[in-house]
Amino acid sequence: MDFPEFFCYVSILACLFPIMVNSIGINYGQIANNLPSPEDVVPLVKSIGATKVKLYDADPRVLKAFANTDVEFMVGLGNEYLDKMRDPTNAQAWVKENIQPHLPATKITSIFVGNEVLTLNDTSLSDCLLPAMQSVHAALLNFGLDKQVTVTTTHSLAILQTSYPPSAGAFREDLMDPLCETLNFHQKTGSPFLINAYPYFAYKGNPEQVPLDFVLFQPNQGVTDPQTHLHYDNMLYAQIDAVYSALASLGYKKLPVHISETGWPSKGDEDEAGATPENAEKYNGNLIKLMSGKTGTPMRPNSDLNIYIFALFNENMKPGPTSERNYGLFKPDGTPAYPLGITPNNVVGRNTTVGGGSFGNAVTNPYYPMSSSTGYMSISSARQRYQLLGHVVLMVPLLIIKTLV
Repeated sequence: MDFPEFFCYVSILACLFPIMVNSIGINYGQIANNLPSPEDVVPLVKSIGATKVKLYDADPRVLKAFANTDVEFMVGLGNEYLDKMRDPTNAQAWVKENIQPHLPATKITSIFVGNEVLTLNDTSLSDCLLPAMQSVHAALLNFGLDKQVTVTTTHSLAILQTSYPPSAGAFREDLMDPLCETLNFHQKTGSPFLINAYPYFAYKGNPEQVPLDFVLFQPNQGVTDPQTHLHYDNMLYAQIDAVYSALASLGYKKLPVHISETGWPSKGDEDEAGATPENAEKYNGNLIKLMSGKTGTPMRPNSDLNIYIFALFNENMKPGPTSERNYGLFKPDGTPAYPLGITPNNVVGRNTTVGGGSFGNAVTNPYYPMSSSTGYMSISSARQRYQLLGHVVLMVPLLIIKTLV
């Protein structure tokens, strides 16, 4: 598809989906050699109603392309830069070069420093995390930007020791010291707590026991938390509420939780159960419908869902299994990887039920290479996707799972 056809197709999408979602976020990865230019991506992002973009670096081409679009941006500083960013002078220089020139035209609202650092079992990284966050925040403060740009970091669900029932959510004891340091930082600066959550891996890891409808937001009988008596009929919401419970147990009940990544692959290897276009359509389509309903989780029904879907494009240069290259809502030519089935007539309202609960805890860690194809300060996780600790699936007792089948 050439670019005139691309723009024609995007125009059609915009007509179909003008009121798709109130505040959907999308992850914009660029580990590919066939993606459209950032200028061509702008109408595509707008066509799906996305108002927030998470970028894995501070690529000036992207930030410039989205100037004056009112799309909010979260930009990333990779794990490989944590040690360097401990030095306030380096942080000052980075903010001056990568953030300040784009404001206020491009609406940069957040910087995430490091990706899933605390669950990498690398003290050389974890020891740098808080100092790096503090230095970047101090730089923003010096430039008078701290009120409009927050500083945070992303976490894997592997930071949880207990996740079921959601009311019993608790963080791992061995991570408590560095975790509490970052939580104090969030509380003082007003930045959100970010979690990457992928129910897909719970199903992939045990497709015979994990009910597919439960992870896809499809109608199912769900489960009830025996302590709160709250009902969950999808896994993602239970994961989120387990995090809320873990935060509350440490005294951070009011700290906002955002889901910085979640998604479902449309294609996978033979051993990657559930990676199909049909399942990806159900997961992301139903999630978008839920988000449009402006309702929160069972534990926090009045809290906005701030969720970033992974990802905008299929990325052909990502290493790993086939699924890694097939998380996109779109192919590189701008055509849908699968139909989401979202139109103005079927966007879910506040009182419509699609599926709003979950149980168990899929601890998942999407893979990111050491650097992005842009060459800029890109995010990286410095670990393999399928390491044991990085890809554990903590499930509820099988007896409970079987009640959902």
